[in-house]
Amino acid sequence: MISIIICTYNRDAYIYKTLECIAKNGFATDEYEVLLIDNNCTDNTVAECQRFQANYPNVPYSYYKETNQGLSFARNRGIQESHGDYCVFLDDDAYVQPDYLKNLKRNLIQFPETVAFGGKITPLYETGFEPEWISPRLVPIMSALDKGTVIEEFTGKSYPIGANMGFKKECFNTIGLFNTALGRTKKNMLGGEEKDIFDRLNHLNMKILYFPNVAVQHVIPKSRTTLDFLRRVAYGIGVSEQIRCSKCFAKHAAAILKECWKWLGSFALALFYFCKGTPAKSKALLIFRWNVTKGLLTRKKYSDD
Repeated sequence: MISIIICTYNRDAYIYKTLECIAKNGFATDEYEVLLIDNNCTDNTVAECQRFQANYPNVPYSYYKETNQGLSFARNRGIQESHGDYCVFLDDDAYVQPDYLKNLKRNLIQFPETVAFGGKITPLYETGFEPEWISPRLVPIMSALDKGTVIEEFTGKSYPIGANMGFKKECFNTIGLFNTALGRTKKNMLGGEEKDIFDRLNHLNMKILYFPNVAVQHVIPKSRTTLDFLRRVAYGIGVSEQIRCSKCFAKHAAAILKECWKWLGSFALALFYFCKGTPAKSKALLIFRWNVTKGLLTRKKYSDD
């Protein structure tokens, strides 16, 4: 069985369609379940979920309220409540393709050694166009992922993105659950919990595959196409890395040294885009790096608001 876990916080504009796209897969109801984890929503999420359940009564759907605020708490609750052999995580604004579950089942049968996977994620910009400052280096902040059309293993520093990823449930008995000190809480841009858990898998040499035919469209609202959003995400990335390394002086020192090298690369790439006549991309790269560095060096408590 496949357990599809959707953690949500105040996304009533998208959650119904997210659930409906899963229901329209036409998958056998004894082969999957949908778990909705409400992380203290204050909007119309409950009503939208009730509307979905009324319109699709045959979908194996369960609703849970997780009162501990934070995406990692919600994901861990989903794992604990799930009954499947695999736990699949989708964002509350990610729309699966009509053959998503069929392709996922086929891939898992074909590659039974798969411990975790990530699928293709295509940005769906509500503005209708990609912001001019986006460059390939910054595409991941839009939770986009496209490694081509062939199934392959994630290697090196690449790993799946939370908008469309999954795990063999039994692996959590070995590596533990998501780190609740990391991950988004309310409106903050803290992250790092995905990198942290995939690092644990890599440390044990567990196989993580890219499934190009297990695809979703991920909604990108206008608010996420601004340079202010870029600054906030970058700062959150830096703070997350600081939290991950804070208990070990050597790791924190290594992270700072690595950041210095990244500055060299960012300067070189920014110069390239400037000379190419795309100064917006050049500016965005430097804004991103500056705010990651600020976050990495911060000692302040990160606000949830």
